[in-house]
Amino acid sequence: MNSISNTLSPQQIVAANIAAAKGKAQLPLLRMILLGMFAGMFIACGASASSVAMHAVSNVGLARLVAGCIFPVGLMMIVFVGGELFTGDCLMVMGCLNREIRLIDMLRVLTVVFLSNFVGAVVMAAMVSTTTQFGFTGNMLGAFTIKVAMGKINMSFGTAFVSGILCNIFVCVAVLMAAAAQDIAGKVWAIFFPIMAFVVSGYEHCVANMYYVPAGIFAAANADYAEAAMTAYGYTAAQMESLNWGNFLVNNLMPVTLGNIVGGMIFVGLPLYLIHAEKIKAECV
Repeated sequence: MNSISNTLSPQQIVAANIAAAKGKAQLPLLRMILLGMFAGMFIACGASASSVAMHAVSNVGLARLVAGCIFPVGLMMIVFVGGELFTGDCLMVMGCLNREIRLIDMLRVLTVVFLSNFVGAVVMAAMVSTTTQFGFTGNMLGAFTIKVAMGKINMSFGTAFVSGILCNIFVCVAVLMAAAAQDIAGKVWAIFFPIMAFVVSGYEHCVANMYYVPAGIFAAANADYAEAAMTAYGYTAAQMESLNWGNFLVNNLMPVTLGNIVGGMIFVGLPLYLIHAEKIKAECV
């Protein structure tokens, strides 16, 4: 243990993550799919709730702070109930570097988890769209949901990519900090602050966007919500037509996912492993 009560040291965290990567690589396919769907659903729950809380707050900083206080519940649900989250699983690179798993094993897990996250998040978006939630505040939540999605699909590749890098630095550190804490309260706070920081900063998370953009697409298919978005935010019918699955996949999901991979693997996993690799290998001899 670290000198801090009930906390693993950074070296112990890395060693535990390497062991976890080996376990992930050995998961049966059905279990992996179900855990991936769970994670997509849970992140979508946090995204949906945060949108409700922030949609009528006009001050951008305050709105993001409100959302940042609610969104972390998604990762908390994953940590305590179970789930495989693509962004956190990018830390499996440490298992590859330590030769505990093969590169092909990591790629297989990431592919299955990514697709499962997508299914879970989109299912949640579809279900939310069938409730009365988007009608809150005179259809303004529906309009806001469309606005969020429009903003995401109209990002430049570079902006989405770099924002994805910055996001997954926070998310992976939150995952590692949660692993360091040995009690529930410690894990809650370890998750809360890094995730709040990435939401307040407005960075891009591929799994969260698997909810936000499909939710916007579903909302735009409703004439009342589409009209509210055009009235409140000045969108034209032609602009609204750009909110589709193709633009989501190409303009947002692809660059954000690539950024998340770089952020998790290159900016967190690789340097953290290099810092502690020598001592970890020495202990295994």
